[in-house]
Amino acid sequence: MSGGTQLENANPVIFERSGERLQTAADEDEDVHDPIDDREIFDLIRSINDPEHPLSLEELNVVEQVRVKVNDAESNVGVEFTPTIPHCSMATLIGLSIKVKLLRSLPDRFKIDVHITPGTHASEDAVNKQLADKERVAAALENSSLLEVVNQCLSTRSV
Repeated sequence: MSGGTQLENANPVIFERSGERLQTAADEDEDVHDPIDDREIFDLIRSINDPEHPLSLEELNVVEQVRVKVNDAESNVGVEFTPTIPHCSMATLIGLSIKVKLLRSLPDRFKIDVHITPGTHASEDAVNKQLADKERVAAALENSSLLEVVNQCLSTRSV
């Protein structure tokens, strides 16, 4: 975040990134049904940029593979994310960025549930309610300035 505003969490703990996923022959074979799994979803969201810091959600431990649950057969994806501080005002924006990334990346058949890890945020219920409401998510994405911030979170950062 720029413009001279005070950072809510000026010195976040930075975690090591997990290694890249190894490709197998089955990953390359278009004739083989390759179910979507937890790691594949984690790989989609781990590099999302934090709105306040020049770090990824994985580096801040906001997203972890153990908090991703996929049931390919029932077309369900669940992601819990953990804000870095209990009063993080960016929690809704982070959740929205995760949800948008998954909506853009996954087939339409998937029901996507993005919510805060229980007990880790002061406004957990309110944020979860917003993220679960399709109309509120759609309205948020119609706001051009909010959509621009989400797109910045989703953009690939040059290193």
